[in-house]
Amino acid sequence: MSDALGTEFVGRKGPYFWLSLKTGVLTILTLGFYRFWMKTRLRRYMWSAIRPGGHPMEYLGTPLEKLLGFLVAVVFLAFYIGIVNLILMFASFSLFAGNGAAYGLSFVGILPIIFFAQYRARRYILARTRWRGIRFGLEPGAWGYAWRAALHWLVTIASVGILFPRQVFHLEKYRADRTFFGTQRLHQGGRWQMLFPAMKHLIIAVFLIAGSLLAGQNGDQVAFFSLPLGIGWLGYGAIYFRVESLRLLTDHKTLGDIRLQAAPRAGQVMKIYSVGYLIVYTVVGAGFFALFILLFAGFMAMIGSATQLDETFDIEMIQALSNTPVWLTTILTIMLYFTIFLMWNVLSQVFVGLPLAAHYAQTFSVLEQRHLTDVSQRPRDEFAEAEGFAEALDVGAAI
Repeated sequence: MSDALGTEFVGRKGPYFWLSLKTGVLTILTLGFYRFWMKTRLRRYMWSAIRPGGHPMEYLGTPLEKLLGFLVAVVFLAFYIGIVNLILMFASFSLFAGNGAAYGLSFVGILPIIFFAQYRARRYILARTRWRGIRFGLEPGAWGYAWRAALHWLVTIASVGILFPRQVFHLEKYRADRTFFGTQRLHQGGRWQMLFPAMKHLIIAVFLIAGSLLAGQNGDQVAFFSLPLGIGWLGYGAIYFRVESLRLLTDHKTLGDIRLQAAPRAGQVMKIYSVGYLIVYTVVGAGFFALFILLFAGFMAMIGSATQLDETFDIEMIQALSNTPVWLTTILTIMLYFTIFLMWNVLSQVFVGLPLAAHYAQTFSVLEQRHLTDVSQRPRDEFAEAEGFAEALDVGAAI
């Protein structure tokens, strides 16, 4: 008898599309206020569709927690932007007679807050997730993660990207070693050097792009063909590294005597991205084109009716159209923008997000499952500020 526990995924595009569309419309009609309810409902659907061993995941976060966290984050960021940036701008003009230094320091200063927000978002999501009635959890450590992430990025940049696997491994280890399922602590094993092979396609792409640029400077026409190939290869290399590093890191994770295993395929993930975004671009582009045709047809019909009435071009009609109130054109423009944004978000969720979740879930297994009986319940984490900073900064708070 196998002691491996596989994962089912029961989510379907139809129900998820209508849920995304309905909650998206409500978000627009409430000027974004319903966003916190939308994210909660979508996340609950997605979590319940992932079923390791046939047991659905549960998401217990609430919209009010998200709203509270967002308001707290906005107050903090308003102080940072309003006070700290003002001081930086004053110092920049005083010392350098320009605002370039202020913008640079402001960007560098916001990076630790972004890392801080990502860790807190992960902590909240895990604290509100259960499986088989057992809570997940993540120890406090957001500021520790923030300064470590900043230092690792400095090392990666100084090494021209060569040590990027080192950064990925150590940051994941910091998060994983502080993660709990019930009373059992997760442990990230392995060494950072094991991620180097996953870089192979990125390295090939970089050499191909560099060679193309050099050939182009020497007037070689081969650069016309090799440069697009290198850029495309770079995109595949990024996906390959992400998928392979996830597989390797997961295969070296343990939860007490329980082992985890993942087998995602980079080719399948690339296919999901390619086909999914092709559908998204096609549908959104077709919507743009159809709207343009309708507006153009209506405009020409009005001109045609005016011409038939007068036998001459009715300048007054054109002037009337050009004198449309600014508030009306503003409202129509905003509605058009949010409609396009809504459809882009909904279609991306349905044709990219859902298939990716299905693939990752269906290729995930829990080994030595008999030891799951050794796991006991953990106390509830009362961390209630949710993903406020991640929401405000738009980082690490995806569905």
